[in-house]
Amino acid sequence: MSDAEPRKTILVVDDEAEIRKLVCAMVGHFGYTALSANTGQRALAVYKKHNGPIDLLITDVVMSGMGGPVLADELTELQPGLKVLYMSGYDHSRVVQTYVVEKGHFLLAKPFTASQMETKLKELLAPAVNTAR
Repeated sequence: MSDAEPRKTILVVDDEAEIRKLVCAMVGHFGYTALSANTGQRALAVYKKHNGPIDLLITDVVMSGMGGPVLADELTELQPGLKVLYMSGYDHSRVVQTYVVEKGHFLLAKPFTASQMETKLKELLAPAVNTAR
């Protein structure tokens, strides 16, 4: 990431504190700004309080209260075009079909490595290449 390019902001949502802290640490280590929340409702409040757009939502699929897919729907209503990366340790075929393929979102299966996270972040947050002449 160049110095001229502003840091991308990622909202990390997981109801498991250790996973949330670890993902936030990875996000920061890779040069992004991490915001975090432990519930979908809290994530909505963090989003509304944040000054500026969120570049990526990283959320667990299954959480108590508001799950990741409902949160993603709510946030993409507030910010159309928001990219969503789900984290899930559950049956990936159902998750992929329902939340990834049908909605155009992305999945990182738990457990994942820091290298896998970094690759996915670079893929999702790479600047768009202007091919117009």
